[in-house]
Amino acid sequence: MTPRERILAAMNFEIPDRVPLMCQMSIGHMLQQLPNISPVEFWFDVKTFAEGLIQLRELYNFDGILISLHGHFKNWREIYNQIEKRDNKEIVYLQDRKLIFTSEDLPLPEFYSPREFPSSELDLINIPEEIDYIPVSSGLHFNIDLSNKFEVVELIYKKVGEEFSIHGEITSPFDYFLDLLGYENALISLIENPEKCKLILQKFTNGLAKLTREMCDQPIDAIKISSPFAGAGFISPRFYQEFVLPFESQIIQAIKEKNKFVYLHTCGAINDRLELMIESGTSGLECLDPRPLGDVDLHEAKKRLGKKVFIKGNIDSVNTLLHGDENRIISNVKEIIEVGKPGGGFILSTACSIAPFVPQKNVRILFELVNEYGKY
Repeated sequence: MTPRERILAAMNFEIPDRVPLMCQMSIGHMLQQLPNISPVEFWFDVKTFAEGLIQLRELYNFDGILISLHGHFKNWREIYNQIEKRDNKEIVYLQDRKLIFTSEDLPLPEFYSPREFPSSELDLINIPEEIDYIPVSSGLHFNIDLSNKFEVVELIYKKVGEEFSIHGEITSPFDYFLDLLGYENALISLIENPEKCKLILQKFTNGLAKLTREMCDQPIDAIKISSPFAGAGFISPRFYQEFVLPFESQIIQAIKEKNKFVYLHTCGAINDRLELMIESGTSGLECLDPRPLGDVDLHEAKKRLGKKVFIKGNIDSVNTLLHGDENRIISNVKEIIEVGKPGGGFILSTACSIAPFVPQKNVRILFELVNEYGKY
């Protein structure tokens, strides 16, 4: 089997030759493995980013590539031309904030003035009809060039073709909502002004559904919906059902209508909402963080999920890959493969992103383990 065929078989609950391996990586981890690349160039330059993703896939022998950023501006050097280099940092100055780049993790945004406000003050007309940014992290936006949304996909496809599985990424409407209002104000607004919140969420959903359909027309096999704040650490199952599920379901439907696979990525504790997540119609679930990062037991989850959704997970990137020695890594990963492997529908991956300072050798061993213990 080719790596792409292996991933497709797992997502379709067919039996591949072995368990596929495909981890997502934090920006920090990528930069640690690409020490000669400027963090600013890796973030803004489409060719640098695409070539970096290809190089990292080769380094770790992953069966696929996740493209987490898209819509790079060709003229980014003209747009982001106020760059200061200080110590080991690169600082980009923007109109309302500055971005501090290091090789350790995501750029850190610092705003010149407060930006939070209650939902009651928000005019829906100010939410764009066409989504032109990605809320990567708190206050950190990756702006999308609407005339060049998917050049990064084209560049990667030209290099890897049909051999490897290519996955795109869309961010949940709930993340856009939290980012727009500020986390505290947004969560309070869910209680104080729920109907207005739903209107905001629907406006974002409409724009994201359009963007998603366009992404599905690219040479990708699946789309990850990044929904990190939909776990028990932020909202209850009831609020998940009311403010997350209806909106993510619309995006999932749009993806499946295009005959692409889709999987939900939610960090932390989700044991109390696994069945609710399935109600979205998703093809798969990613993360399923084990304790102490989350609260999911993979053996129990396999029983509850059955063949309704494939699983992509659930290696603890911190306690196993970052802090664990070789014996612990082998023991933990071998057990995860043995639990996830039966019946197919399983892709070996870190639960969440590979943490920035995970040693390269601790990731490279995953390929050895999946070949030794993952054969069907």
